[in-house]
Amino acid sequence: MDSQINSEKLARYIEETNGISKPWLLTQLRLKKLQEEREHISAEDYEAALKDIHADLMNLGEWWIGQEDEVFG
Repeated sequence: MDSQINSEKLARYIEETNGISKPWLLTQLRLKKLQEEREHISAEDYEAALKDIHADLMNLGEWWIGQEDEVFG
């Protein structure tokens, strides 16, 4: 049995657990999709996509403030 999760399984998990409202899960999905596409895109396109995902992830910093109990509680 394949224990690795692919982007399709991750997307299904996000949908089934109402994860669409959890931006860190959407970021994880974007990273998984990029990982799967890596061998089919240029190094420049890969780097640009990774920088974009990183920027979005860094913008979550302020989003977390005050939500720790709700998110992790």
